[in-house]
Amino acid sequence: MHEILIVDDDADTRFLLKNLLEAEGYSTLCVHDGTRAIRRLKKRLYDLVLLDMKLPDKDGIAVLEEIKGIDGNMLVIAMTAYGEIRDAVKVMKLGAFDYITKPFDGEQLLIVIKRALETQSLSREVERLRRRLREKGGRDRVMGESPAIEQVVKQVSIVAPTNMTVIIQGPSGSGKEVIANMIHENSVRKGKAFVAIDCGAVPETLVESELFGHERGAFTGADRKREGAFEQAVGGTLFLDEISNLPDTTQAKLLRAIETREVRPLGSRKTMGVDVRVVAASVVDLARAVRARKFKAELFHRLNQFSMDIPTLNERKEDIPILAEHFREEANQELGKKTKRITGSAMKLLLSYSWPGNVRELKNTIKRAVLLAESSEIAAVHLNGISGDARNFSAGLFEKGGSFDEMTKSVQRDLIRKALGETGGNRERASEFLGMNRKALYRKMKSLDLL
Repeated sequence: MHEILIVDDDADTRFLLKNLLEAEGYSTLCVHDGTRAIRRLKKRLYDLVLLDMKLPDKDGIAVLEEIKGIDGNMLVIAMTAYGEIRDAVKVMKLGAFDYITKPFDGEQLLIVIKRALETQSLSREVERLRRRLREKGGRDRVMGESPAIEQVVKQVSIVAPTNMTVIIQGPSGSGKEVIANMIHENSVRKGKAFVAIDCGAVPETLVESELFGHERGAFTGADRKREGAFEQAVGGTLFLDEISNLPDTTQAKLLRAIETREVRPLGSRKTMGVDVRVVAASVVDLARAVRARKFKAELFHRLNQFSMDIPTLNERKEDIPILAEHFREEANQELGKKTKRITGSAMKLLLSYSWPGNVRELKNTIKRAVLLAESSEIAAVHLNGISGDARNFSAGLFEKGGSFDEMTKSVQRDLIRKALGETGGNRERASEFLGMNRKALYRKMKSLDLL
């Protein structure tokens, strides 16, 4: 769970932000002045700081400088009153990730926070990949050593040096974004930006603004000019995750942007050139979506200059011991634990499980096990996120009987209930576990009478 420090002297704003963020599954702490914020950050680091620029005891810019002195990589999003753009420009130069103007739009703020945390997480993952590439002389062991993953790594080495657009297809949690990063890091664009957009997480009303940017006054709430993802990624790579979620109108505009290498921000009369490599990813089979008229054929064929299929973890179980040991070491460092091995019975259980959440689920399972372990060993009892119930599921299903449609709905209800139970009722995290976006999960729950 990401932890966010809220620094604002207005009690109503603190209350609003706390409730907004905690509803999304974040953990928060609120302070009302800069002195308390710095005191907290010296005791422990947070994943992100929401920092008001007008505080009663210190200037917000001075507080930002102190935060960067404590940890230069600390994510800070500045909050500034409308009209104080000069301060906003200064905080960006001092290393703030972004800024928002008050009164702010809650949905837009959540998008900025998610992007900030994903950017940080991705940067750490890429750095780990770089270290392992150096340590192993170019062999990326963290991906595994199975023939299936060897083929993926080989495809990366072939396509990365080109400027071809790429489609990466595979189940949720299989590592599509990590593969996209590997393509970027092994290309001539590696010194430029890698910008990732989750097309399933951005509301339809904001998706064009996220991609192409907007001018001040382009729509209600657009109180300043904003760069879109294409402009941010100039010279680098734009990763469009879950591209099948884009509305038809946006798909058409995206196709034109890729073909012409030009974008027009919302509210602008001028186009701008954008030299960007596009890598797209999807859980959905895009060719099948085209045949079902759910995805534009023209966009698919333009993107599909090179395609890659990422195997499920269940299809490459020989990689599980390698990945499990890597995640154990990683969790040790993150949690301050000293586990040394995974017992034979625990590994047997890991190898027998089907891993519907793929590598992401394995990582979370091992992290939880490291946290629960009271000795230097991870035993089967610590793997409480998986159980024999999953292996005997089909037998129990047929014992219940019923039509195919009834059994299908029963399976879906059980999976959704399990996902919600595992994530403490957090729908966004449950949707990630199930490999669908939050809106799709809501619709499915409604159709199954779970709401």
